[in-house]
Amino acid sequence: MSERHAWQVAEDLGASGERSCGHLGEVREVVPSSTRGCEDCLRIGSRWVHLRECLACGHVGCCDSSPKQHAHAHAHAAPGHDLARSIEPGEDWAWCYTDELFLRPAD
Repeated sequence: MSERHAWQVAEDLGASGERSCGHLGEVREVVPSSTRGCEDCLRIGSRWVHLRECLACGHVGCCDSSPKQHAHAHAHAAPGHDLARSIEPGEDWAWCYTDELFLRPAD
């Protein structure tokens, strides 16, 4: 089962004004859909760079640096699936694809 976090918008010193994410309520306790890699790349024989896990359903997709950008496609194809966290070792952040905001674990 994936590690559950409460998330908040990461501070951006270069941004002006208050930034907020309207999708934090989508976070669910999820189980990763794959432990071997991007489930969509595995199905079609493609490759990936980094992996992201949807915080609404556990879909494991590849990052925007990957040729197919499956995590991004999933976020835009499935309503209510705007948030994904990095599942790379040593990384503890998430991204809102709709609001284009980095998230960090809440204090």
